[in-house]
Amino acid sequence: MTEKKTNNDTPKTDKQSDASSKAKETPHTAGTPPESSAASQPAAPAESGKGSKTGWVAIALVILLGAGLYYHGHQQNRAQLAQVTALKAELSNLKSELTKTSQDVRSEVDQRLLSASGKLEQQTNDIKGLQLAMSEVKGRRPNDWLLAEADYLTRMAGRKLWLEHDVASATVLLETADNRLAQLNDPSLTALRSAMNDDITTLKAVARIDRDGIVLRLTSLQEMVAGLPLANAIVPESLEQPQRETVSDSVSDWQSNLMTSLKQFSEHFVTYRKRDGNVIPLLSPEQNFYLQENIKSKLETAIKAVYREQGELYTQSLTMAKDWASQFYNTDDVKTQSFIKSLNEMAGQNIEASYPDKLKSPSLLADLVNQRLRQLIAPVKTEEDPA
Repeated sequence: MTEKKTNNDTPKTDKQSDASSKAKETPHTAGTPPESSAASQPAAPAESGKGSKTGWVAIALVILLGAGLYYHGHQQNRAQLAQVTALKAELSNLKSELTKTSQDVRSEVDQRLLSASGKLEQQTNDIKGLQLAMSEVKGRRPNDWLLAEADYLTRMAGRKLWLEHDVASATVLLETADNRLAQLNDPSLTALRSAMNDDITTLKAVARIDRDGIVLRLTSLQEMVAGLPLANAIVPESLEQPQRETVSDSVSDWQSNLMTSLKQFSEHFVTYRKRDGNVIPLLSPEQNFYLQENIKSKLETAIKAVYREQGELYTQSLTMAKDWASQFYNTDDVKTQSFIKSLNEMAGQNIEASYPDKLKSPSLLADLVNQRLRQLIAPVKTEEDPA
């Protein structure tokens, strides 16, 4: 309301100032009294001062109103900023809670999936085991145990042959396995039985070595060493045989006979003879003990070589024992002669044999067992692969 009045008053004042200015500039006319113009001139400054005051009041009111509006807007902005900050903090809390909740849910879901997959795998294995058992029960024949026993016997024969070099036991095991196959009375096993008989023939052709007999005889020779008589000292014959002078029967040669007798008498006090050759003295008891132990050690080495089938070591050990016995024991004694003879006989024994590298029947029998006893195993069918 104030602004409207001010606007209405302002033009009037301008018009009055214009009129006064025109009255001053217009020359006085003849019918117009000078008092009226003078009376109108003082009224214009009063109206102009009143209008200016009103304008300043209006300007102050506008400034106050603008400041109030600015302050009010500023307060509203601060309140809105505080509200936005609170909303952002609440939103951040909600996001963190939502993230934590989703992680917990995901972890729980993963654990349950893992547990479910483990249970499913266990159930699948159980189903496969049941199918395997059912297929074995369904596919077996009444006499399949004989086939399985024959497979076991051939495996044992291979172990006896290559690990223990026991050809006799391996041959007996293969013969027993062949008898088990014969009890099946199955014409389809003809090729297998033919291969097994070839293996039996090959094993029978291997040289049989009586290792136990050889070892027992060497052990008895070890016990015989302590009773062998030592040889006496051996002194070689002298190279120069002394020439003996004889006493003549003539009385006229009494002087020469006297000198000969004195010379023979003096030779009994000091005798010097030159000998050439090896002198073997008598052994002391300590040396005799070491000699016996050395010969026993060589015989023990020969015993170990028998089980390891080391023919060269076996022969060398017995030859060295025989040489020591011939050198240090009395070879004229019967015990020594028997001991050396036995060593010669044992050194000629063959303790090595040639074994086959592979048998035909074990692999054929193993394939047949796998085919007979596991051919009806069916895989587990699933929804994704119904075929």
